Amino acid sequence: MDSYRPDLYSYIPSPPTSTHEIAGFKVRPGLFDINGAMALPNGINFTIHTHSGTSVELLLFHRGQAQPFAILPFPESYRIGDVYSMIVFDLDIEDLEYAYRVDGPYKPSKGLLFDRKNILLDPYAKAVAGQRIWGESKSDSYRARVVKETFDWGDAPQSKKELSDLIIYELHVRGFTQHESSGVKHRGTFSGLKEKIPYLKDLGINAVELMPVFQFDETIHARDVDGNHLVEYWGYNTVSFFAPNTSYNAFQEYHHEGDELKELIKALHDNGIEVILDVVFNHTAEGNEQGKVFSFKGLDNNIYYMLTPEGNYYNFSGCGNTLNCNHPIVQQMILECLRYWTIYYRVDGFRFDLASILGRNEDGSPMNNPPLLRTLAADPLLRNVKLIAEAWDAGGMYQVGSFPASNRWAEWNGRYRDTLRSFLKGDSWASWTAAWCIAGSGDMYGGLFSDDNHNYAGYNSCVNFLTCHDGFTLYDLYSYNRKHNEKNGWHNTDGTDDNRSWNCGVEGETDDPEVLALRYKLIRNACAVLMCSRGTPMFLAGDEFGNTQYGNNNSYCQDNEISWLDWNYLKKNKELFEFFKFMINYRHRHPVIRKRLPKAVCGMEQIIAHAADATVTDLPENAMTLAISFAGYDREKGTDDLVYVAVNSYWEPVPITLPKLRNRGTWHLSANTAGDKKGKYFYPEGKEPRVGNKYTMPPRSVVIFTGKTK
Repeated sequence: MDSYRPDLYSYIPSPPTSTHEIAGFKVRPGLFDINGAMALPNGINFTIHTHSGTSVELLLFHRGQAQPFAILPFPESYRIGDVYSMIVFDLDIEDLEYAYRVDGPYKPSKGLLFDRKNILLDPYAKAVAGQRIWGESKSDSYRARVVKETFDWGDAPQSKKELSDLIIYELHVRGFTQHESSGVKHRGTFSGLKEKIPYLKDLGINAVELMPVFQFDETIHARDVDGNHLVEYWGYNTVSFFAPNTSYNAFQEYHHEGDELKELIKALHDNGIEVILDVVFNHTAEGNEQGKVFSFKGLDNNIYYMLTPEGNYYNFSGCGNTLNCNHPIVQQMILECLRYWTIYYRVDGFRFDLASILGRNEDGSPMNNPPLLRTLAADPLLRNVKLIAEAWDAGGMYQVGSFPASNRWAEWNGRYRDTLRSFLKGDSWASWTAAWCIAGSGDMYGGLFSDDNHNYAGYNSCVNFLTCHDGFTLYDLYSYNRKHNEKNGWHNTDGTDDNRSWNCGVEGETDDPEVLALRYKLIRNACAVLMCSRGTPMFLAGDEFGNTQYGNNNSYCQDNEISWLDWNYLKKNKELFEFFKFMINYRHRHPVIRKRLPKAVCGMEQIIAHAADATVTDLPENAMTLAISFAGYDREKGTDDLVYVAVNSYWEPVPITLPKLRNRGTWHLSANTAGDKKGKYFYPEGKEPRVGNKYTMPPRSVVIFTGKTK
C-alpha cells in the first residue's frame, strides 16, 4: 500500500489549476505538516523549516549532475511560521536529486552560520544520493532523493517478545559477510546478511543488533597509515537520520532506496528474529568548528547543537559536536525519526549510542527528568519497541543503574561486563558483585524478589554483555593483556586501557596447546555464565567461533581483515560453535533463567547465591567459587524448572555441595566447560548424567546442573 495515501491528498489539483510558475515549473503551496520530501500522485511535496533563516531555495538536480537544472525560491506566501512548503509538479522522480540553500545572518559568536552558498541536505531526507559505492570518494555536498514508500509488509503482527526472552547478536552489516570466506554472493551488504539467515537460525539467536545503518559517509575522515587506507568503518558519524546507508545495498535503487533493507528485516522477522538498530543521536558528521556545513549547521546551528556562550561546540560525544536533544525542535525530529523506522521499516528496537547525552539540557547540564526520554517512553507508536540505552557519554556522565525513565528504558549493563570480566579471570574481590550480576543485577534494577510484572522492570531492564563492537572480541579477551591499536595511526593511544583481559601466559597468537586449551575453556566459561545470567544476553558476532581482531580494541577505522569476520574460524572451531549453540538452546528451554516463575514445588528458593557449599548461603567477599540457583514452577511443562550454575575462577579443583531436592528430585550434569574424559562439554536434554549432591569442579571452569523432580 502506498504510504502517501492518495485518497487523503486527492484534493490536491493537477496543474495548471490553482498553481503558480517558478523557474518554469508549476508549483503551489505544499503540505506544511509533512516534513521532508514526499511523492504525491501529481508531484512532489517539499517541506523544510528554519527558525533564523530569512529565505530558502529548492535546488533540483538531474541524477549525478554537479549543477542544479533548476533553482526554485520559496515565495513568502509558501511559508507558515518557520515552515516552507511547496509542491512541484511534473518531476521525474527517478532522475531527480534535490537540496536546499538557506540565507540568513552569519554571526558565529551567536551560533548563526547562514551562508547562501552552502548546499544543504534535507534533515528529513529518506535517501542520500551519491553514496552507493562503498569507499568511493564522494562529492563536497550531499543531495537527497525522493522515496516512494510502497513496500508490502503483509499482515504479520508486531513482535511482542519481552526483552529478557531475546538473545541479541551484535553485528556490522559490512563486516559480517565482506570476507571472502563468508561464502555469500553479495558480500558486505544487506542481501549478504540475508543469505546468512539460515546460519543465524542454526545458532539459535532471536535478535540482531545492527551497528549503524543510517546513512553515513565512510570517506569523511579517510586517511592512509603505513600503506593502509582507513575509513569511518563503524558508521557512528551520521549524515542522515532518516535514510538507510545505500553503500550496504547490493543493487542500485531509484526511489526505492530502502527496499533492500526492508527485505532483510522482513526475512529476519519471518524466521523469528527481531531487529534492533544502533542509533546515534548524540552527534552528527558535521563535526566541530573545522567540520563541514552540509545540513543542520546551515539550517539552525544554534538549535541543533549544544553551543558554548562563545558559539563553540560542546563535545560530550567525543566526536566534535553534541546534538541538542532536549530542544523542542530536535526532540520532534528524533521522535519522528524513530516513528518512521518503526512504521516503514518495522524495526523492533533501538540501542542509543552514548544515551546519557539524551538527558543533557541545552547548556550541557544533566537533567533529572529529561523531556525527550519521557516523550519516547510514552509515545503510543513506540509502545512495543525496545528502548536500550548505552547509559554513559564521553563527557563523564555514567548512569548505569540510574538512567532516567528506567521503568521503560533498558540499559547496556556496563557493570556486568566489567565485573564478570574481572571475576572470570580470577579477581576474587569481585565475587559479591558478580553474584548480583548473574542473578539479574537486582540491586540496581529491582524486580528480583517482588511480583512486579511491569514489562520493563527488573530482569527486563538490563542487557548483559562481555563483548561488543567497542573493545576486545571474546577470543582476544583471553589472548591479549593489552590493546594493539598501532594500525589505527594514533600510536596506540586510542581505545580503552581498562580491558580486564588475560592472555593466559602468551601475548597474541600461539601454537602452545596448553595455552590454547585454557583460552577456549575461558571462552566457554564466559558463554555459559552469560547465557545463565538473568537479564538479556548480548554477544558480538564471531565470538561463537573464536573470531579475532588481533588485539585491536577500537577497530572503528579498519575496513579490512581486522574487522571482517573470518568464517574459516567456524570450521576450525566447530566445537566452540556447538557449545554456543547448546548454551543458547539451554537458555531458551529454561525460562527460570530469564524471569521469575511461581515458587517451585520442591521448595527451593526462587533465586539465591551460594558459596561452594550450597548449605552455606553467606558468600565470602573474596570467594573464588560461587553458585547461583534458579528455581520456579513452569506451568507450561507442569514441572519445576531448576538450574544450578557454579563458577570456579580458582586455578585448583574445588569440591562443591549442591542443594538438596525434596520429593525424590535429582541433579543432572548439563554442561562442564572443562569437559569430561571423553572431551564432551555438554549433554543433550534427556541424556544428562545424574550426579549426587557432591561434585568436584575442575580448575577455572563453569558447571551447569539441571534439577529433575518426579
